[in-house]
Formats: sequence, C-alpha cells, structure tokens
Amino acid sequence: MEGLRGVEYLPEPSDRRIVSAVDPTVIGFQDQWRAETMGWAPLPVEPVVQYRRQRFSVSGVVVFALLISLSVLMWQNQWLVVELPAPKSEWAFEDTSIRDVQDIGLTGDGVRVCMVDTGIDGTHEAFTGIDVTFKDIVGASRQPVDYGAVAHGTLMSGILLSQDVAQLGTAPNVSFAMVAALQDNGEGENTGLDADVADAIRWCQFEYRADIISLSLGGSDDADASEGGSSAATRQATDAGIYVVAAAGNDGLDDDGDVASPGSVALAISVGATARAGDVWANSSVGDANDREGDARQHPHMKPEVVAPGERIISTGEDNLWYSSSGSSDATVFVTGALALILEDQPRLKPQSGGDASCLIQVKQALMDSMLSSGIDHDERGGYGFLDAESWLNESRSISGC
Repeated sequence: MEGLRGVEYLPEPSDRRIVSAVDPTVIGFQDQWRAETMGWAPLPVEPVVQYRRQRFSVSGVVVFALLISLSVLMWQNQWLVVELPAPKSEWAFEDTSIRDVQDIGLTGDGVRVCMVDTGIDGTHEAFTGIDVTFKDIVGASRQPVDYGAVAHGTLMSGILLSQDVAQLGTAPNVSFAMVAALQDNGEGENTGLDADVADAIRWCQFEYRADIISLSLGGSDDADASEGGSSAATRQATDAGIYVVAAAGNDGLDDDGDVASPGSVALAISVGATARAGDVWANSSVGDANDREGDARQHPHMKPEVVAPGERIISTGEDNLWYSSSGSSDATVFVTGALALILEDQPRLKPQSGGDASCLIQVKQALMDSMLSSGIDHDERGGYGFLDAESWLNESRSISGC
C-alpha cells in the first residue's frame, strides 16, 4: 500500500464501487478527454476522496503539550485577553439630556446629596477619589458597606457618582452621604423599618445639611392609621425647602392605587420609570388624583411628577462589577442628578437655613413646565412627562423672587 500513497482513485461510471488508480501528475487527468475515455462525459470525473489516518508521535504529543502550557501561561498573564467594551446605559443619560447639561461644565459641584438605601460598597473602582460620608442605621459599621440584595445602594450610587470614563454619573462631583437604613431580608428583598427610614431622612436634614435627599425606596402608608414616620420626616424636610426625590414604586402590575410613600408627600418629587423605547415601564406605579387624606392634589404636585429611564440600567455592583437593574429606583437617581446640576448652576435655589418651601415649589413648577408643550396635562402613570434636564435647567434659570 506504500506505493499507492500518491495516487488518486477514479470511480467507474457504471459502478462507483469500482475504482481505478491514477497518477494525479498525469497531464490531462480529469479534463474532458479523461472523462470521455472513461465514459463519464459530458460530466467531469470526480475522484474519490482519500482519507488518511492521522499518525501521532511522541514528539508531536510533546509539541502539543508545550502549546497548551504556553496558552495557559499567556491567559494567566492576560496576554491573550481581548478587552471587550463593557455594557453601559449611555442612552439613558443622553435621552434625558443630562449629557447636554454636563457639556456646559456642570457636574454637581457644591451640591449636597444624601441617599437613603442599603449602603454603598466604596471599594468599586468607579468611586475612586470620592469622599463618602457614611451613616449606618442597620449595623454599626464605620466604613461604607452595602447590606442589600445585589448591592442595591451601590447600584443607585453609581448612577449618580460614577467616575468611570465609560459611563460617567449624572452628577459625579456632588458632596455625597449614604445612610444604610435597608437590608436584604434573606429572601432577596431589601426591607427596613419605616422608623429607621424616618431617622435616616432626619439625619440627612439636620446632621448632613443636605440640599437633596434621594430615596430609591417606598412603601404604603396604612390608610387606617396616621401618616407614617418616613412621610412625616419627608414633609418636615420639604417644608424647610429641602428637595426630596423619591421612587413612585414598582407595583404597577398589581397596583394599590397610589405612588409609594414617602414620595406621596405633596412637595416631594415622585418619579416613575420608563422602558428603553420611551413608554412607561409596565411595573411603574399609578398615582392617585387625591392624597392620602382624600383631598385633591394640585399642580405641580400631581403624582408621579416625572418619569425617567428605569429599565435595564447598567451601574456599579458588588466585587467591582457592573450590574443591570430595573425600576423606579433607578429613575429616581436620574432626576436627583439632574436636580443637582440645576442647583449647582443656580445656587440661589438651594434650601436656606430657616427657609421655607417657596424655591422648592417654583423648581417643581419649572419641572412641570419643562415637559409640557401646551397646557397642563398629567397622566396617572407618566406624570407630566419624561425628564428633560436641559429644558428643566432653562426653566429654572427664569425663577425669581423665592
């Protein structure tokens, strides 16, 4: 068989199982003449493919092993790692025109934001250089820590603060405080006592002296009881001119009929969520035309006031990773960030010691006006419209006398 290694095999036209050995170097082998001679014309002769068994040698195995070892070594040293672009939610920052406002140089500098959530993992690289003031109500940690399921507070903080060039936060240069008042209940849900949230809000107001309190949380006040502690604390803060931005809630598929508290408080800004396509996210909560006492709500305080991106938002997570989350929690931080940019541009609108809610009310009026093209139109799920940070800034610049 050694002498037949270099030949080709041509089948007989009458029976392909009968083959002839042919030297492939013969000139004209397989052309029209060969086909006619062998009876294949007008079809060309198709040689039978000859499969050869692979032979392995000791030297071949050694070379193969060396190649595998070299590949492992290169992988361990990241010589073969291809840096793929990380997923991000740049569309959300652009759709809300936050990037347009940042382009004029606004970053939230000089504005004090206090967030009440599950805490924050300050070791994430996106928070490099950020000074976080941390208050722990859940435990007794002196260092920033996140007690939440999927690090909820860290996710929300990243939307606001991220220093990563791939996805810069909404107001990355604000002065920032995090109060850990919620924690994972063991079933993947972040829960906390209403009294703890109330204490956290009061700490933000009286200890941290916040300009904005951001609440990516919410619950339901008992209709048969007096106003909950978190709602009372929110009312106290907003009456003093402190801006409270709170999630509308995510019970839209099984709605209780109103936005979550404490966002239900009249002067708070309640935020619903939208999907990537721009329509209201299916789970975003409905707002009632009447408040918890049964009195009709007035403009510009109808609930929710505004909607913002809240579906599959990429942000900072545990172990220096980036996570995706959906809900009015995410949407709330976009509004918080836009408001921080406005207060940096117009510091006269910040809450003043011993002040009242007059500036706050006019800023909320500006928010409503920034989203309406003609007349007043409010939707129980979509609020006055979709967040437009640039338009809100322009309306706020015309505020006078507060």
